[in-house]
Amino acid sequence: MSSVDASSGSSPSSAFPRRFLRYVALGDSQSEGLHDYDKRGEPRGYADRFAEAVAVQSPDLCYANLAVRGKRTAEIRRTQLEAALALRPDLATVVSGVNDVIRPGIDLESVMADIEAMYAGLSGVGCFVMSCTLPIPVTGLTARAGPRIRVFNARVREIAERHNVLLVELESVAMAADLRLWDVDRIHLNPEGHARLGAAFAGCLAGEPDAVWQEPLAPGPTPGVVRRAASEVAWFTRFVLPKIGRMVRGRSSGDGRTAKRPEMTKVEPAGSR
Repeated sequence: MSSVDASSGSSPSSAFPRRFLRYVALGDSQSEGLHDYDKRGEPRGYADRFAEAVAVQSPDLCYANLAVRGKRTAEIRRTQLEAALALRPDLATVVSGVNDVIRPGIDLESVMADIEAMYAGLSGVGCFVMSCTLPIPVTGLTARAGPRIRVFNARVREIAERHNVLLVELESVAMAADLRLWDVDRIHLNPEGHARLGAAFAGCLAGEPDAVWQEPLAPGPTPGVVRRAASEVAWFTRFVLPKIGRMVRGRSSGDGRTAKRPEMTKVEPAGSR
């Protein structure tokens, strides 16, 4: 198999450790679901897909998604943690850090303190918390962020262990950095990537971390040096320069936006659409 069904959620063959009634997702654009859209043109993403998989075993599951694109970890903690706790979740995903590690001069200690506060706050009320490490870019200019991401991931593992947070390991999976799973901006997953990440969370929760989501894509053509160079220039011009401009102006793609699913609502199980 070269792909995960991108039209539905993914459910593992084994049972989850228990039934869940209230799931909340915290995070940025990845959890919001950018570049993976439903039939109405609304962001879907891995978190929606994961909720649909959990609902197969927990048909009474309700789900809220507080994620907003462009948010850094400090903003996620400040604007989403209290709201998440007020929803009384028994399952939560916290995916954060990309918008921090791609910036020069990251205050790693501050970022990790905010991540720990979210893990501790949610697990402290009996919520089952999940998160993930970040994949390591292997090609082009984005590969320069690799060392910084490895340090970030190592710290996430330490904090997750302290608070019994279940981690989906993406750093060690080469397939997770395959550009064919990412949108052309190389920051957001495409529908196939979101389908695989949703399946990864479901598989990890069921004790099957090495499930079908890790199967490699079919081999594709290898572009020549000239084409690769042209692709790097086009990507930098189209996506990196505008993002740098927003950073300099202190702006974010999430300015003025609110959560797509701020209240707990019933989930349709995978395969019921």
